[in-house]
Amino acid sequence: MRSKTRALAEQNERLAREVERLRKRADEDSDLSFLFVMTYGRSGSTLISGLLNAIPGYLIRGENRHALHHLFGYHRTLVTEKSKGPAKAYRTPTHPFFGIGDVPLAASLAGIRRLVLETLLRPHAATRVVGFKEIRWYGEDMEEYVAWLRRVFPGARFLVNTRAHESVLASGWWAQGDREHNAAHLAETERRILAVAAELGDAAYHVHYDDYVADPTVLQGLYAWLGEPWDEESVRATMAVRHSV
Repeated sequence: MRSKTRALAEQNERLAREVERLRKRADEDSDLSFLFVMTYGRSGSTLISGLLNAIPGYLIRGENRHALHHLFGYHRTLVTEKSKGPAKAYRTPTHPFFGIGDVPLAASLAGIRRLVLETLLRPHAATRVVGFKEIRWYGEDMEEYVAWLRRVFPGARFLVNTRAHESVLASGWWAQGDREHNAAHLAETERRILAVAAELGDAAYHVHYDDYVADPTVLQGLYAWLGEPWDEESVRATMAVRHSV
């Protein structure tokens, strides 16, 4: 029993040290860079994630079903309610929104960044660039959400991955249901993603699945944008492994 207790204590100590390391990395002066893949389902995004993860120091997690959007909604609610009146109006305990006027919004952003790093992204000691790929960039507030992500993760960049619509619509769940409706939804989703990327300027880069599958060397532009040395051998080796597309 004593040895089991000691083992649990040592495990807790290790976890505490790991949490503290992640908290330090979550500070704004952290040496971490952030990269998010914007795309839609069946576009080859798992392959592009695999290519990114083959770069030393990169850790690009998979989809999370837009989990961060819930945190965006939380922060946006605080901003909205805080802005409805002067802080002093909310400082009496008899006010129904007592305290909302003094919510520290910067602390909210910093806390969200720590939460995401500690739970979802979990960078390793050797991680230089961390992020995730997601296929659910089609909400009405997508543009606002992306702007918020850039506030939570200073310096964040976005990699847009597209694919020929004919191939997308013939694959997986896109092939089910009303094809005309699906085609319109896909076209509108891609249009909005590309529009956001255009607004981001140098903070975004666009690759096309059909192009880099046909000729992996077209990815040299992506590597240059990332500031990483071109490694054709690694790219071809990664592409030789089957990924979900």
